[in-house]
Amino acid sequence: MSASITTALKPSLSAITDPTPHDQMTARVIEVGETTAGIAVPEHGGVRFYSSERSFDTLDGTLFRSFEQATRAARERSRPGARSIRQTAPALAV
Repeated sequence: MSASITTALKPSLSAITDPTPHDQMTARVIEVGETTAGIAVPEHGGVRFYSSERSFDTLDGTLFRSFEQATRAARERSRPGARSIRQTAPALAV
Protein backbone atom coordinates (compact mmCIF):
# COMPACT_ATOMS: atom_id res chain seq x y z
CA MET A 1 0.00 0.00 0.00
CA SER A 2 2.82 2.44 0.74
CA ALA A 3 4.27 1.92 -2.74
CA SER A 4 1.05 3.12 -4.40
CA ILE A 5 0.98 6.21 -2.18
CA THR A 6 4.58 7.05 -3.11
CA THR A 7 3.81 6.58 -6.81
CA ALA A 8 0.75 8.83 -6.56
CA LEU A 9 2.78 11.61 -4.99
CA LYS A 10 5.60 11.47 -7.55
CA PRO A 11 4.97 14.13 -10.24
CA SER A 12 5.09 13.10 -13.85
CA LEU A 13 7.79 14.52 -16.11
CA SER A 14 5.22 16.41 -18.17
CA ALA A 15 3.94 18.17 -15.03
CA ILE A 16 7.45 19.46 -14.38
CA THR A 17 8.32 20.57 -17.91
CA ASP A 18 4.98 21.94 -19.13
CA PRO A 19 4.48 25.67 -18.55
CA THR A 20 1.50 26.68 -16.47
CA PRO A 21 -1.47 27.72 -18.65
CA HIS A 22 -2.23 31.43 -18.40
CA ASP A 23 -5.62 30.79 -16.80
CA GLN A 24 -3.94 29.04 -13.86
CA MET A 25 -1.34 31.74 -13.24
CA THR A 26 -1.78 34.42 -10.61
CA ALA A 27 -1.05 38.12 -10.75
CA ARG A 28 2.38 39.23 -9.59
CA VAL A 29 3.46 42.41 -7.91
CA ILE A 30 6.31 44.16 -9.74
CA GLU A 31 8.69 46.11 -7.54
CA VAL A 32 11.57 48.31 -8.59
CA GLY A 33 13.84 48.88 -5.63
CA GLU A 34 11.51 49.70 -2.75
CA THR A 35 8.76 51.03 -5.04
CA THR A 36 5.77 48.96 -6.07
CA ALA A 37 5.53 49.73 -9.78
CA GLY A 38 2.32 47.79 -10.34
CA ILE A 39 0.94 44.35 -10.96
CA ALA A 40 1.14 42.03 -13.96
CA VAL A 41 -2.07 40.09 -14.56
CA PRO A 42 -2.00 37.06 -16.87
CA GLU A 43 -4.36 37.03 -19.82
CA HIS A 44 -4.46 35.37 -23.21
CA GLY A 45 -1.32 36.34 -25.07
CA GLY A 46 0.76 37.45 -22.10
CA VAL A 47 0.46 39.60 -19.01
CA ARG A 48 -1.11 43.04 -18.71
CA PHE A 49 0.62 45.64 -16.54
CA TYR A 50 -1.41 47.88 -14.23
CA SER A 51 0.56 50.67 -12.59
CA SER A 52 0.25 51.50 -8.92
CA GLU A 53 2.70 54.40 -8.95
CA ARG A 54 2.31 57.55 -11.04
CA SER A 55 5.81 57.31 -12.52
CA PHE A 56 4.85 53.98 -14.16
CA ASP A 57 1.55 55.19 -15.64
CA THR A 58 3.02 55.21 -19.15
CA LEU A 59 3.20 51.41 -18.94
CA ASP A 60 -0.36 51.07 -17.61
CA GLY A 61 -2.44 48.71 -19.74
CA THR A 62 0.50 47.45 -21.80
CA LEU A 63 0.40 43.77 -22.74
CA PHE A 64 3.77 42.04 -22.30
CA ARG A 65 4.73 38.53 -23.41
CA SER A 66 5.95 37.53 -19.93
CA PHE A 67 6.29 38.64 -16.33
CA GLU A 68 10.01 39.07 -16.94
CA GLN A 69 9.40 41.43 -19.86
CA ALA A 70 7.00 43.54 -17.76
CA THR A 71 9.52 43.68 -14.92
CA ARG A 72 12.30 44.69 -17.31
CA ALA A 73 10.15 47.49 -18.76
CA ALA A 74 9.37 48.81 -15.27
CA ARG A 75 13.07 48.80 -14.34
CA GLU A 76 13.97 50.62 -17.55
CA ARG A 77 11.22 53.15 -16.91
CA SER A 78 12.60 53.90 -13.45
CA ARG A 79 16.06 54.85 -14.71
CA PRO A 80 16.82 58.57 -14.66
CA GLY A 81 16.15 60.14 -18.05
CA ALA A 82 14.25 57.10 -19.30
CA ARG A 83 11.66 57.73 -21.97
CA SER A 84 8.34 55.97 -21.98
CA ILE A 85 7.44 53.29 -24.50
CA ARG A 86 4.86 55.63 -26.00
CA GLN A 87 7.44 58.40 -26.41
CA THR A 88 9.91 56.13 -28.20
CA ALA A 89 7.38 54.71 -30.66
CA PRO A 90 7.80 56.05 -34.20
CA ALA A 91 5.28 58.65 -35.31
CA LEU A 92 2.82 57.76 -38.03
CA ALA A 93 3.49 59.36 -41.40
CA VAL A 94 0.78 61.80 -42.47
